[in-house]
Amino acid sequence: MTRWWVVVPVKEAARGKSRLAGVLPDDDRTALVRAMALDTLAAVRGARSVAGVVLVCSDEALARVAADDTATAPLVVVDDPAAGLDAAVLAGAHEARRRAPGCPLAVVLGDLPLLTPEGVEEVLDRAAPHERAHVPDAAGTGTTVLTALTSLRPSFGSGSSARHAAAGHVPLTLPAGSGARHDVDVPDDLAWTRAHRPAPRTRRALTPSA
Repeated sequence: MTRWWVVVPVKEAARGKSRLAGVLPDDDRTALVRAMALDTLAAVRGARSVAGVVLVCSDEALARVAADDTATAPLVVVDDPAAGLDAAVLAGAHEARRRAPGCPLAVVLGDLPLLTPEGVEEVLDRAAPHERAHVPDAAGTGTTVLTALTSLRPSFGSGSSARHAAAGHVPLTLPAGSGARHDVDVPDDLAWTRAHRPAPRTRRALTPSA
């Protein structure tokens, strides 16, 4: 079995998911960002082929809760260099390779509340034959997962799937309903997530208080 190190970059919760500001109060949006990140981390750390996880963030509250989790795969937290998502990915990859030289790498964005350990395994199994690969999001234009047996070539942002493919990260074909494809960026994503039973922390964050 290939043993992967996984980088999970997460923006500071208070600044995350700004496109949801019109449908969620600031406090609820902050709570949702942290909940989705923790659910994503739980799925990644629960996958059998994950040897270790690097969380890249500057959110102390998130890092503290994540560090207290007793999931199987060990967790390392490094500071977000605050130079954009690609820089955060590369900082995490550097730390992973420092700890496990030559390890295969995966980047899993921290807003995949429908991801499961089995879903992580499916992605990594499909990625293993390729030097570089990626998972396009549900719309087919963005990227939710990036993998490399050698060096990563991150180019996240709008239209990233096409850029990653051009850089040699082969697109992986996954079922339309795969949790690995459904990130949460805009209100329509939020509605879809509500309707498809997300992981526990996200579900609680989306449940109105009595």
